[in-house]
Amino acid sequence: MVERADSGAGPEETAVVPGVGRRRRGWVIAGVAVLLGGVLGFHRLVPNWPGRVGSLIESFLPWGGVLVVALLVVALVRRSAVALVALLLPVGVWVDTFGGLLLPGEESGGRELVVVQHNVSDENRDPAGTARALVDSGADLVALEELVDPQVAAYEKALAADYPHHVVRGTVGLWSKHPLSGEQVVDIKPRSIEEGWSRGLRAVVRSPYGDVAAYVAHLPSVRVGVGGLASQRRDESASLLGRAIADESVEPVILLGDLNGVVEDRGLRPLTSQLGFAESGFAFSFPAAFPLARIDQVMARAAAVGHIRTLPATGSDHLPVVARVTLE
Repeated sequence: MVERADSGAGPEETAVVPGVGRRRRGWVIAGVAVLLGGVLGFHRLVPNWPGRVGSLIESFLPWGGVLVVALLVVALVRRSAVALVALLLPVGVWVDTFGGLLLPGEESGGRELVVVQHNVSDENRDPAGTARALVDSGADLVALEELVDPQVAAYEKALAADYPHHVVRGTVGLWSKHPLSGEQVVDIKPRSIEEGWSRGLRAVVRSPYGDVAAYVAHLPSVRVGVGGLASQRRDESASLLGRAIADESVEPVILLGDLNGVVEDRGLRPLTSQLGFAESGFAFSFPAAFPLARIDQVMARAAAVGHIRTLPATGSDHLPVVARVTLE
């Protein structure tokens, strides 16, 4: 006798519902998109402990746009409508926060100074070539950091013809086409650093449009390690510089410097809370070989910083940045 095969499903078999796995993956992408949008929009709420995680996230905040694009590609591949809708949140936040930096900037009103900021590196093997590149920018003011002997003399010689006025204090200097006065050291040394460390100066520029207080600063470096972002010294130095600028009696004020931080970094709040900065141009300046962030800054009070951009690489590990500052 031949037995008929049982055509029914066995007790251990389960039905497969088409599209369920895809939908689940879509919700995961949507969840990541909402989380990314929250971080981009409310990064100030991210706690800075442990390891100054808030400052660390803020240091690379613009790169959140790359994550948005990556999620968009995955959502399109998965053909997930819910993920695509959720991505509208981080896209909107990123465009609102950084979209203006993609614009060319407004035309100058005429009362302006062109300024260059450059950490020239104490290991620069071609200071004369670096100086020539900065001269070609046609800037009114040139601020330099990491000036060490015997390079200082090379910069002074190469810049003398175009910038007859200059001041060097410690390892920072300012070169100007216009007369300078009131040159002085600005003490921004953190308590834990030994004496002899001098990275701040202030001078009054006798510009064609009136006096301008110019500050040049090089804040302490930060390091990223297993414990997070080590920025305590940088933050303390920023606070000292912020107090000096708050007490400044001459207006307008222009700050040029390697601040070892981006403008979104809460560690620079003592400065960004009272000074304006460029709202056009990313100008990532460090590291020169593959720029990831703009830590070389131009900020101002009673003046507007226009479009900021980088200049071609020099012998430094930083790129120079140049901006137009319109005086009020």
